[in-house]
Amino acid sequence: MKPLPRISDAEWAVMTAIWDRHPLAALEVVEALADRGWSPRTVKTLLARLVKKGALRFEVEGQRYLYSPEFPRERYLREESESFLARHGGSASPLLAHFVRAGRLSAKDLAELRRLLDDADAGEER
Repeated sequence: MKPLPRISDAEWAVMTAIWDRHPLAALEVVEALADRGWSPRTVKTLLARLVKKGALRFEVEGQRYLYSPEFPRERYLREESESFLARHGGSASPLLAHFVRAGRLSAKDLAELRRLLDDADAGEER
C-alpha cells in the first residue's frame, strides 16, 4: 500500500475542501476556503505542493485543472489517530475523557460516541 504523504495544517484545509466535493477546479477550492482569507496564489501554491507530494491528482479539462484526492479522508484520519495514540501511550481513554470533561464534544459528537460504544458492546456480546 502506498504510504501517505505528510501534510501541513494549511494543506489539510485544502484537502478537506477537496474531500468534501471533488473534483474541484482551483477557483472552486479558492472559493471553498474564502473564510481563511487566503489569496488565490496561496491556494494554488498549496495545490501544487499537494500534487507534488502525491496527495492530490489532477486532470486537465479545457483550461482548468480539476483536483481529486489520491487517498480517502478516512485513511488519513485512521493513520493520524493511530500515530497520535502511539505517541501518547496507546490508550484512547484519557484523550476521550479530556474531551468530555473539557466540554469539547458537541451533543451530536456525544450521541455518535454513544452509538459507537453501543455498537462495540453489541459486537462483544455475540
